[in-house]
Amino acid sequence: MTTPALLFPAISLFMLAFTNRFLSLGARIRALHDQYKNGGEESVRKQLENLRRRVYMIRNMQGFGVLSMLTCILSMVCLFEDWILAGQIFFGLSLFFLLTSLFVSFLEIRISVQALDILLEDMEKRQ
Repeated sequence: MTTPALLFPAISLFMLAFTNRFLSLGARIRALHDQYKNGGEESVRKQLENLRRRVYMIRNMQGFGVLSMLTCILSMVCLFEDWILAGQIFFGLSLFFLLTSLFVSFLEIRISVQALDILLEDMEKRQ
């Protein structure tokens, strides 16, 4: 039962990091929205499209993180009740959901680099 319990701090930290990403994206979207209303440049529109994809990816990352936490809890309950096979299956599912969440996080980071490229291209055009 101690092995699934080891995932709790890791999952919690990932969820905190994902929430922080979401909050910073929300602030960035609000700022870009105001900027777009005042003089909608093409680079701002591209950034908003990029941010929309990232917000949905973070939603998926958080969803898989929650599923990982729930299946980890179910694993511990099953192991506490001596339902070894069920506990192992739920623990495997928990690891799968955690890996899926991390993979989506990796993809989201790649997209955030594209957002920075949009800004760099805009700065290069203005020189």
